[in-house]
Amino acid sequence: MRKVIYPGTFDPVTNGHIDIVMRAIDLFDEVVVTVAKNPSKTSLFTVEERVEMLNVSLKNMEGVFVDSFDGLVVDHAREIGAVGIIRGLRAVSDFEYEFQMALMNRKLNDDLRTIFLMPHEKYTYLNSTIIRNLAQFKGDISDFVPPIVVAKLKQKFPG
Repeated sequence: MRKVIYPGTFDPVTNGHIDIVMRAIDLFDEVVVTVAKNPSKTSLFTVEERVEMLNVSLKNMEGVFVDSFDGLVVDHAREIGAVGIIRGLRAVSDFEYEFQMALMNRKLNDDLRTIFLMPHEKYTYLNSTIIRNLAQFKGDISDFVPPIVVAKLKQKFPG
C-alpha cells in the first residue's frame, strides 16, 4: 500500500484543496490529509474545526483520511508510514517556497518524496486567505468551498 500525506493549514479547506486530494487518490492507495498546527500563522478556525470540515468534505472519498499533527511534517509522515508528501502548486509564485521546503524535507528524510500536483486551472487563483476575506465582506463563496465551509464561515462572520 502506497500512502502519502497532504499537509496544510486548510483554514478553511477550499475546492482547490479537494481537487488536489482527488488527483492524489488517483495516484496512491491512501491519502492522509493532515491539518498542521502552524505556530507562525493565526488561524480563523481551530484545528478541530478544520478537521471536522475536511472530514465532512471528504467523507465520500475512498482511501482518504483526515488527521492533524504538531511538529515536523517529515516526522508525522514517518509515523504514519507515508512514502511521500503531496503539495499543490497553483502558480510559479508557489514554486520557490515549496521547492525550498521539499529540499529541507529531503535533507531531514531522504526516503520521503515530495510530489507536486497542480489543481484544475479554475482553482489556480484560489486560496484560503481570499476565501476568508470574501466571507468577511459577505461575498458569495459557494463556488469555491464545500457547503460546510460556507456554513462555518457564516457563523464566524454573522450578519
